[in-house]
Amino acid sequence: MKIISWNVNGIRAIVKKEFFETVNNLDPDILCIQETKAQDIEVEKALLPFKDHHLYCNSAEKKGYSGTAILSKVNPITVSLDMAKSEHDSEGRIICAEYADFYLINVYVPNSGQQLDRLSYRSQWDADFLKYLKEKEKIKPVIVCGDFNVAHQPIDLKNDKSNYNKTAGYTQIEIDGMDNVINSGFVDSFRHFNPDEIAYTYWSYRFKARERNTGWRIDYFLISNSIMPKVKSSKILPEFFGSDHCPILLNIKL
Repeated sequence: MKIISWNVNGIRAIVKKEFFETVNNLDPDILCIQETKAQDIEVEKALLPFKDHHLYCNSAEKKGYSGTAILSKVNPITVSLDMAKSEHDSEGRIICAEYADFYLINVYVPNSGQQLDRLSYRSQWDADFLKYLKEKEKIKPVIVCGDFNVAHQPIDLKNDKSNYNKTAGYTQIEIDGMDNVINSGFVDSFRHFNPDEIAYTYWSYRFKARERNTGWRIDYFLISNSIMPKVKSSKILPEFFGSDHCPILLNIKL
C-alpha cells in the first residue's frame, strides 16, 4: 500500500498547478491532504476528477483556513473527524480512517504563530493529541501523517541555532511535544530509514528558500512500533511542486 501525505497550501490553488498530473504520477492508494483552506463542498468540487476515490473532508468553521481531506481507493471501515474535544474541534485538523490493519490519522497540527502567541494552546493540543493517538492504538496500530509544524532535531532545519526558541516550529515546547510522541512508542519513519540524511519538506516562499534549499522537515509519517516491521520505505519527494510543502511517501506491505 502506498500512502502520500501533502500539505497543499490551498486546494483550489494547487489544482491549477499540475496537481492532478502529480497525483496520477505518484498513484497512491491513499492521499492525505492538509491545509485545504476550503469548505467541504469546495474541496469536493476541486477534487472531482478523482472519481475512483472515496473522499472525506474536514473543514474549519472559519472559511479559507486550515482543513484536511483524505482520498482513498480502498473504502475505509469507518471514518471519524476530530478528537472529541470542543476546544480543538472547530479547525478541521483531524481525519481518522480505519482500515483492516491500522488506523490512518491525517493531521494538520496548529502553528504556534509568528509571535508564538499560540504556543500555550499548541502545548495543550500536543498533549491532548497524544492521548487521542494512544486511545486509538489500544484498538489497532496507528499510522499518523501530516504537517506537524515542528522540526524535531537540528538536522531537520537549515538554520537551527538562529531559530531555536524564537520561531514557531522550533521551540523547546514543540520539540518536547514531538519527543513525547516518539517516546510513547511511535517511530519517525523517515528518520528510521535515513538517520543522517538532510532533507526538508517545507520552504518559505520568501528569499528564494526552496531554490537555496533553506528548509524545514515538518511533515512526518509516525508509525506505531508494532506495525513498523511492515513499513518498506518512507521518502520525501522534493521534486514535486505546487505548494510550499512537498509530498511525503510511505510504502507499507500488509
